[in-house]
Amino acid sequence: MGNEMLFEGYTSGGEEESHDGLIATGDLGQIDDAGLLFVVGREDDMIISGGENVFPSEVENLLAELPQVREVAVIGVPDPEYGQRLAAYLALHRGETLDADAVREYVRRYRARYCVPRDVYFVPYLPRNATGKVVARDLPRPE
Repeated sequence: MGNEMLFEGYTSGGEEESHDGLIATGDLGQIDDAGLLFVVGREDDMIISGGENVFPSEVENLLAELPQVREVAVIGVPDPEYGQRLAAYLALHRGETLDADAVREYVRRYRARYCVPRDVYFVPYLPRNATGKVVARDLPRPE
């Protein structure tokens, strides 16, 4: 990213610097046919599973469309074969039910196979920090 107001670097001595008037923000996006930029995630949020790049937000947004789902988080967990695999954490609306196979089938119907979470957990709520961001380290891990 760059413009005439770009800063030259961090005063704290951080690693990020500007080069030729541009700085890497860590944001990832794509430009559509009309030339509009859509931010799809951050570089450090991307999960690489079996060599495939998966943005958790893509799977989260899809699962959030299920009427039973109140909130959802998708994270990468270590996998000896694939490097990482997807784990989905769903908090359902009161009185609603859903099973892991139905969740996987729903994702399989609308996304590529590598976007299907192998691990599906149903939790009462998603742990969040003071700014409302999900605290991934506080989510249950697969055995």
